[in-house]
Amino acid sequence: NFLNDDWIKSFYKKVTATPAINVIETAEEYDMEMAVPGLCKEDLNVQIDENCLNISMEKKTETEHKSEKKNYLRREFSTQQFYRSFELPDNVEKDKITAKVENGVLRIVLPKSAMMEKKPQPKEIAIG
Repeated sequence: NFLNDDWIKSFYKKVTATPAINVIETAEEYDMEMAVPGLCKEDLNVQIDENCLNISMEKKTETEHKSEKKNYLRREFSTQQFYRSFELPDNVEKDKITAKVENGVLRIVLPKSAMMEKKPQPKEIAIG
């Protein structure tokens, strides 16, 4: 039966949700972590556009089943994708941002600028 429950359930399983992201701040950097199980670096795209960090993914899969006993061919394909955008803080050194996929986690390191980290010293203004 073409419209059986298994077909409908498999359709909804292929819907992709946007993965959550963890952001950790240290004195030297912002460290972003995103769970991307089953994805490789070719599936992911990380870009900076002006003052935004954009993370996107598109993965296409295609499965083909053939049978010698019966004369039929079934092809199944799906596309999964997401897009996230983050406004970068002013103290990020955009030229030194790195990204790496390891063990199903996309890790993006955003180094802080040393110049921006210095706190302004109080200064007395003379009243004239």
